Amino acid sequence: MVATITAQQLLDMKRKGDSIDLIDVRTPAEYSEVHVNFARSLPLDKLDPQAVHAERTSNGTTPPLYVICRSGSRSRQACEKLIAAGLTDVVSVEGGTQACEAAGVPVIRGKKTMSLDRQVRIVIGGMVVIGVAIAAFADPALKPIGLGLAGFMGAGLIFAGITDTCALAMLIAKLPWNQAGGSASAVTCTRSVLAAAALAVVASTAMAGHTKDTLDTVQERVQKGEAMLLDVREKGEWDQGHLASAKLLPLSLLEEGLSPEQLAKVLPDDKIIYCHCARGGRCLLAERILKPLGYDVRPLKSGFDDLKSFGFPATSPKAK
Repeated sequence: MVATITAQQLLDMKRKGDSIDLIDVRTPAEYSEVHVNFARSLPLDKLDPQAVHAERTSNGTTPPLYVICRSGSRSRQACEKLIAAGLTDVVSVEGGTQACEAAGVPVIRGKKTMSLDRQVRIVIGGMVVIGVAIAAFADPALKPIGLGLAGFMGAGLIFAGITDTCALAMLIAKLPWNQAGGSASAVTCTRSVLAAAALAVVASTAMAGHTKDTLDTVQERVQKGEAMLLDVREKGEWDQGHLASAKLLPLSLLEEGLSPEQLAKVLPDDKIIYCHCARGGRCLLAERILKPLGYDVRPLKSGFDDLKSFGFPATSPKAK
């Protein structure tokens, strides 16, 4: 059990002239913004419990070691690490720096920064929004990826709540703008994290295996009979309009499993097969099924509407 002290008790001790060894385990940027005037910075991600234990043992320091953060969570984690290393006289400041400010403990203020807690909330919220957007608006084949991303972040929050630890916070704490002297603002850099994460998700899915053949090349090879167009959308989508020279083979049928004989009735084994869908997602899944069977499948990043706009002849929806 970690011992605690209130901000008011800490202030009373300081007023009485008691010797107080107080370490602040927030990021250097948070420490620079505001900190108790008698606290020294020792970030949680750089805390070496064994080194602290050795230092206090070697110089014969006997007063308790007080630990503070923003609101009390990280200081408790630091105390647990120190206790595990053999230091027993460690005390966490309840409510952290926020409580100390409210209680009137003298603080030193510097440049305004964004707290680590806010950065974590922004990143998690942003990743959930990105995941939901992918599931709701991207190609249906990408829906599991979007839901998986949102679910993973939600599970991470549950784990953080149960264990009172956050791996994401520890990772963000190491980023340049959370160190002393960081030149970029936290807002700008958090946006960069979100943008990089979004690009990573999109790049890993939408760009994973699309052909580098240009649409001019595709069109030329189809006209020469060197290649064919394969539409892996569903029958209902096909009926609403399709490329005139394409053949239909819905992804749902491929996933159910077709015999080699059934595939041979639709797919030639001596031509390039350019497959497409609505937005470029399902054709990647079709490639994974057909490629191992020996077909030269090349997924197109362009969807039906893009191919139609480029100039591929297309049929109109059937009149009812």
